[in-house]
Amino acid sequence: MDSGWRYRVASVAGVVVLTTIAVAFVNNATFQSIATTTLMFSRLPTDPPTGSEFTFELLVTIAVVASVFLPLYKPRPRRILDSVALAQKRVLVAVLVLATIGYFDYTYRLPRLTVVLITPLLLVALPAWFVWIRKRPSSNGEQTIVVGDDLQVIEEVASEVGGTLLGYLCPTSVVTTIERTEAIADGGINSGGLERLGGLSRIEDVLVEYDIDTVVLAFGHTDRAEFFGALDACYEYGVSAKVHRDHTDSVLTASSGVGTLVDVEIEPWDIQDYILKRTFDIAFASVGLVALSPVVLGIATAIKVEDGGSILYRQDRTAVFGETFSIYKFRSMVENAEDESGATISDEDAGGVDPRVTSVGRVLRQTHLDEIPQLWSILRGDMSVVGPRPERPELDSDIQSGVVDWQKRWFVKPGLTGPAQVNDVTGKEPGEKLRYDLEYVRDQSFSYDMKLVSRQVWSVIIDLMVAYRTS
Repeated sequence: MDSGWRYRVASVAGVVVLTTIAVAFVNNATFQSIATTTLMFSRLPTDPPTGSEFTFELLVTIAVVASVFLPLYKPRPRRILDSVALAQKRVLVAVLVLATIGYFDYTYRLPRLTVVLITPLLLVALPAWFVWIRKRPSSNGEQTIVVGDDLQVIEEVASEVGGTLLGYLCPTSVVTTIERTEAIADGGINSGGLERLGGLSRIEDVLVEYDIDTVVLAFGHTDRAEFFGALDACYEYGVSAKVHRDHTDSVLTASSGVGTLVDVEIEPWDIQDYILKRTFDIAFASVGLVALSPVVLGIATAIKVEDGGSILYRQDRTAVFGETFSIYKFRSMVENAEDESGATISDEDAGGVDPRVTSVGRVLRQTHLDEIPQLWSILRGDMSVVGPRPERPELDSDIQSGVVDWQKRWFVKPGLTGPAQVNDVTGKEPGEKLRYDLEYVRDQSFSYDMKLVSRQVWSVIIDLMVAYRTS
């Protein structure tokens, strides 16, 4: 099957037609009667709709399934097992949406038997369709462009490209500052004889206009928004993305890649995954703040009674792409503890005793309760529940000088917990911490988030029990 718009039309049409057939088939009175003879479906009433009721049911089902499958309408090269897994995931989401609609609004409710019976049909039919029409990996004659922000890097990368290299995209501001390159408007030619197709803002137009198969990314800095904007455009239009080994961070590339140009391994989450993660963040933070409000009051009282100082402590932390944001913690040290020493990692992180930590603060740190105010940062969207723990900018600068690739942690939003935290790795072991954080950056998924959250909650429960026994 050809890529581009033909693929999109075929994928949408297939979803609509197969969903229509499935709904019509399961609403057949004879089929429902046979189905309800089995023990599994015997308690479900047979009530196949007719006329306008059937039309309404059909349209609702088509609208839900077609909407849920939106991310799969991109003509992206996929392996067969990936196509099957992604399609089945979407079917289950669609069925859950249909059941939820019926639960909250009876007027849009599909008969339970219909929902139950179409599930196995769609779990087989839709994955089979996407396997049939999936975009195969391109041949050696693939059409390629280079996208970057450094003409010298672009020329170096272009020399390694096989197949048909059509040209390159880079900002006009970069072109006009290079003496050997003519100052031109958005579009034009010249850089070592390679045609300039426009600025970065034209990437989506160029991908469609030239039916591009592969984009080679040639950015001087791959931890900036421009790089990820180009990467997102590639995934949006089903185009393969590659990078030069010498001009990217290994966290972004396939570790088993062979050759000078390697595939970008990390795929941005589609909109449904983002919504799911953000919804969980909001729910977790909201429930946590409400449920822990008596604990918050008790902690605030204990801190105030101990030394009469401030209850909260504000810190700047590093966010995505090296930007900063403010977080709040319950104060666990004496007032103005870092006035003389500056920003340093506490000796307690290495298992020692930090004289700056108060008696109340020691309990808060042991039980992680000093982190409760960060639920507000999650609600604001500065942090997520799961992600690399954000460090202070001053410590980040120190660690970067001794730990290679520390900034790769900035590819995702920082979190309240992560693999480093659940494995008890602290800032005293930056190399080990980086290994766990990059593991998350590479393998992040909602199911992985849930696993880490479960482990962290269990760890907090154990710490609370230990603190209670020793108090």
